[in-house]
Amino acid sequence: MSPPSRYTLSPRLAYALVAAVIGLALFASSTPSPLYAEYRELWGFSPVVLTLIYATYAFGVLLALLLAGRVSDEWGRRPVLLVALGTLLVTAVAFMVASSVAWLFIARGLQGMATGLALGAASAALLDLHPRRDPAGVGLTNGVVSAGGMALGVLLSSALVQYAPAPRVLPYVALFALFAVAFVGALLMPEPVANRSRPRLTPQRPSVPPAVRRPFLLASLAVISSWSIGGLFLSLGPQLTASLFGTANHLVIGLSVFALAGSGAVAQVVFGRAAPWAGAAYGSLALALGMVLIVLAAASGSAALFWAGAVVGGAGFGVAFLGALRALSAVIPHEHRAAVMSAFYVVAYLAISVPAIAAGAVVGELGLQSTFEVFGSVVAALALVVAFEAWRTRPVAVVALRAA
Repeated sequence: MSPPSRYTLSPRLAYALVAAVIGLALFASSTPSPLYAEYRELWGFSPVVLTLIYATYAFGVLLALLLAGRVSDEWGRRPVLLVALGTLLVTAVAFMVASSVAWLFIARGLQGMATGLALGAASAALLDLHPRRDPAGVGLTNGVVSAGGMALGVLLSSALVQYAPAPRVLPYVALFALFAVAFVGALLMPEPVANRSRPRLTPQRPSVPPAVRRPFLLASLAVISSWSIGGLFLSLGPQLTASLFGTANHLVIGLSVFALAGSGAVAQVVFGRAAPWAGAAYGSLALALGMVLIVLAAASGSAALFWAGAVVGGAGFGVAFLGALRALSAVIPHEHRAAVMSAFYVVAYLAISVPAIAAGAVVGELGLQSTFEVFGSVVAALALVVAFEAWRTRPVAVVALRAA
């Protein structure tokens, strides 16, 4: 008598699981943000060190994507997700026991590498497991859970830091529990890659097939304009909010990032079925307007303009990101899914880290408000370029003129 086969999740549940993994990865990336002020007070490091801690996470993501971007195409989605989620469980413990700034660098680096593995494999698995193999639906799911995860991570962490005991431990206990559930789910998920081989962990250039390069370029421009302001908000945004509102309340400070990312998630749900070119174009215009409002808020000290900029810019960030991602998802060949999505996230995490490092390097000279003015203006200009390029890709109706 043969032993009973292993229980596996249905394709729909597996799809929901890998979507949740993407959301949890972004949730975890934003969890430390409300704690940076407390870490700085406790261990006395500079704004430059703060942005380097943040960037260590992004560079960890990049390292994983460059070394193992195609590994789930070869080894399978499930094994890679198990390794990534297991490492994220370890990083949650590292944050809990952190006793110096060195621990933050170690924990963020490990968290970044595990996130890079998880994002590449989970994004590819979304395309594998979607019930109708619908690239538009996959893009919408990816965009909503990414922005929503970032927003909820900041909100929950801010509330726990402000109102719960052990603020430097409890947020990571919550993370550990969520990742443990996801790990069990990954143990039970089916493996969508049929032909698997031994993985190769060798340095590789981001791989984008020729047929995908034009939509990849547009998606890259959109993610650069949107994620760069996300990195700036996650690293220095809490300080600007505290300055504008004259408060040290962590929940109020965390609401600035929640407003940006949360409005992005809501806007994606509302406008998720718009044509990809329209989402990228009009979303980028809204992002540019939001950044102009934030620049004006930093210059004038206006809290109202700041909130308006965060909401409008966040909505634009979400819709622009989604439009570009949908256009890209629709043209990726099956055998290149993980490689192309890994290349996409390489661009995304360069965008979220390099501007944050640059801002941290100049904030001491320029001051916090001037730094936001300069970087917000650059992002607004780039968003206008994206809007123009997306507009050029719109389908043009051809009217056939018949001879009378």
